[in-house]
Amino acid sequence: MGRVVITGMGIYSCLGENLDEVKESLYAGKSGIIFDQERKDFGYRSALTGYVKDPEIKKSLTRRQRISMGQEAKFAYIATLEALKNAKINEQYLIDNEVGILYGNDSTSQSVIESIDKIREKKDTTLVGSGAIFKAMNCTVTMNLATIFKLKGINLTVSAACASGSQSVGLGYHLIKSGLQDCVICGGAQEVNKYAMGSFDGLGVFSLRENDPTKASRPFDKNRDGLIPSGGAATLILESYESAVKRGAPILGEVVGYGFSSNGEHISTPNVDGPSRAIRMALGQAELLPEQIEYVNAHATSTPVGDQNEAKTIHNIFGKSLPYVSSTKSMTGHECWMAGASEIVYSMLMMQNSFIAPNINLEETDEDSEKLNLVKETLDKNIDVFLSNSFGFGGTNSVIIVKKIKS
Repeated sequence: MGRVVITGMGIYSCLGENLDEVKESLYAGKSGIIFDQERKDFGYRSALTGYVKDPEIKKSLTRRQRISMGQEAKFAYIATLEALKNAKINEQYLIDNEVGILYGNDSTSQSVIESIDKIREKKDTTLVGSGAIFKAMNCTVTMNLATIFKLKGINLTVSAACASGSQSVGLGYHLIKSGLQDCVICGGAQEVNKYAMGSFDGLGVFSLRENDPTKASRPFDKNRDGLIPSGGAATLILESYESAVKRGAPILGEVVGYGFSSNGEHISTPNVDGPSRAIRMALGQAELLPEQIEYVNAHATSTPVGDQNEAKTIHNIFGKSLPYVSSTKSMTGHECWMAGASEIVYSMLMMQNSFIAPNINLEETDEDSEKLNLVKETLDKNIDVFLSNSFGFGGTNSVIIVKKIKS
């Protein structure tokens, strides 16, 4: 079974529009959360959101290419452009080789609603536009990017709720490890608009701290009151070690473990058993002991029950070894379908630049979180191995372990 390495990354999020901007925000502990008046006017109980502006793509794509892209596909295009450049992959390489794409996505709300509203208004389906179907399908990211970048390998959308981005990396890892692909573009995308998260808001899972947006996301804090929706896109280029060496690619890290599981219980309330099994699977595949994990990027979304169960999970598995733990969602909010991929990128930036980003807004721990080695302020620290947790509705769990390759 072959080795799988990361040769490129790209990011477009509320922390910045590229790797350098995001790295600075992570190091500074800078929040990307805002109050959105448009959501309030629309009927949201909580108008908090991560701020991600629509990217400008007119100069790089034709009108025909653009009309089939919704917000999430545009985000993913920008992130993938950066990742390919980062990996030193040009258009000719994509034409000459069977490069695949696996991307996490689980909604296209805005595109669906806009096309249906047009039909309701005009009473004529022909006026909806030729690109509407491709914007509205859940596989919009992979079908658009595979066409734009002329990809010839696997072409698949991974739909696994808030574990979607992580599962795409895990599946890409296995395809390369088994020799079925040499290079796969992996990632996750999440639309950021008032249509996408209305049903979530109706469940009462969002924080109501509207008077202080940057303080609202409080993973592991005793007084947390809910998550904040966010989004954007994150892309990782996964490649076989042999392929990377052959073309002289930069090797940023090695994916050494992937664990997955299903809770098999409540559709929305997480438990301890399912995530624990996924973490143990990832550790076993990586042939690592718990004490060899130096940093855990927690899934922790700032919900009372979710953070409590994850804290119990981490403590049960890692016990006295006490790896450093933080949730970058304290800064980004919950990037949903994108989060599993973006949090690997965030952790990679920490590993590359020898620091651990803080779990901001952590003022008081509770009985479970006080048992963890939580990072409250930016820590200058070398990281050689990290683990990233992603857990989603339906009880889907995904865990990725990445190791630094030392020169």
